[in-house]
Amino acid sequence: MQINDKSGVQDYIANTQRYETMTYNRTGKSGILLSALSIGLWHNFGFIDNIQNGRDILRTAFDLGITHFDLANNYGPPYGSAEENFGTIFKKDFKNYRDELFIATKAGFDMWPGPYGNLGSRKYLISSLDQSLKRMGLDYVDIFYHHRPDPDTPLEETMGALADIVRQGKALYVGISNYQPKETQEAAEILKRSNVPFILHQARYSMLDRWVEDGLLNTLEQNGVGCIAFSPLAQGMLTDKYLKGIPKDSRAAKSLTYLNEETVTSNIEKVQLLDAIAQKRGQKLSQMALAWILRQPQVASVLIGASSSGQLKENVKALDNLSFSEDELKMIEKIVS
Repeated sequence: MQINDKSGVQDYIANTQRYETMTYNRTGKSGILLSALSIGLWHNFGFIDNIQNGRDILRTAFDLGITHFDLANNYGPPYGSAEENFGTIFKKDFKNYRDELFIATKAGFDMWPGPYGNLGSRKYLISSLDQSLKRMGLDYVDIFYHHRPDPDTPLEETMGALADIVRQGKALYVGISNYQPKETQEAAEILKRSNVPFILHQARYSMLDRWVEDGLLNTLEQNGVGCIAFSPLAQGMLTDKYLKGIPKDSRAAKSLTYLNEETVTSNIEKVQLLDAIAQKRGQKLSQMALAWILRQPQVASVLIGASSSGQLKENVKALDNLSFSEDELKMIEKIVS
């Protein structure tokens, strides 16, 4: 898909003050600082979406100091299209800023037909990254993740593939996603023996989904690995969208992307109580939800999606109030526990 510029010359000039207002957090015990909020390209960047809108979102993100762009091989739809669209936008707007960006991609879920296009084999991971680099027009990514555990492939094979990817110069760092604490510990030990920079675990985490607090955050801290949280707004439940019911055009009404009417209905009272606290803090519910995750010392960054640059700007305002009083934390805990 093409961007309709009149010339091939890069015409985007980034905001010169982009680093002055963004918060940056150290990632585990590594040398990497990540913007407290990162932009995820899971939705709104596929071939079915408006590439000009995606371009505007990424420009806005970088202008606000967001340096981390997160992709995966199968983001779209169709699979691969988010990476291809990102490659088009990167070539037009961000090529001159490559060394200021921290770009991620992943492999682990279904990508192509047959026995070698899924899970965690060496063949799949290395082949997938080669395809991703080609789609994005990059020589390397800053971090490459194994997207989910593979129960049938030896962990040594999967981690060995990540190690070789770093040695080949195709990724600077490696990460894992959706691993349980025990699996995370085992992966960390293998990668440490291989002297591979394992710096991030990408995990689902929100006020309504706190599984990472049951051992994972402690495991990451013990191994000097940072956490980056995805789905921080619980697929939209922790926004003002569902405060008065379920809109007909909403994700829940259509039962899209892990959200349905039953899930919203069962959580609506909690969401309304949390919104009352957010209002007293002078924040939107979504902004408070992001700030609440960032209070955890192990969390380096929170991944947010955006359907427009305006929505992105609203989420970034979460950084204006990251502190919580003891009373606020106790009230939130009582609601969500």
